[in-house]
Amino acid sequence: MIDLYQVSQRLKLHEGLRLQPYRCTKGKLTIGVGRNLDDNPLTLEEEKIVGDWHHGITKEAAMYLLRNDIKSVYRDLKKYIPFFNDLDSERQYALIDMAFNLGIIGLLKFRKMLSHMACGNYNQAAEECLNSRYARITGRRAERIAEVIRHGVFKL
Repeated sequence: MIDLYQVSQRLKLHEGLRLQPYRCTKGKLTIGVGRNLDDNPLTLEEEKIVGDWHHGITKEAAMYLLRNDIKSVYRDLKKYIPFFNDLDSERQYALIDMAFNLGIIGLLKFRKMLSHMACGNYNQAAEECLNSRYARITGRRAERIAEVIRHGVFKL
């Protein structure tokens, strides 16, 4: 199992933390650590815990939503990427981060990268990550993720 705290801290670095609702660069209503409320609305349980998010949420509520989002992405990765459990925890993190940012459907479009990862060809997988629209848009984030894929180590 992944280290939820470590993954949440890294995602907070990449996504930022905003306690007031805002529109992301794609125009989606977002809150907390990148929680896209248009595509991923709060569950009834989350609504009970978070409360009236329209006027902002607490840091604790944002971290609660983030943990739920990480668990959901983790389940999707285990379901849709057959070799996911065979990866070391750092490379699993790289895919979690990408799926968090792109959605599972967006990540699955990286067929060449995923194929290289499945074979353990991490250098080529990292190059495929960097040779993408995702990398052009996210810049330093994609560079960090590509290095995690390449070397299995997260560096700031």
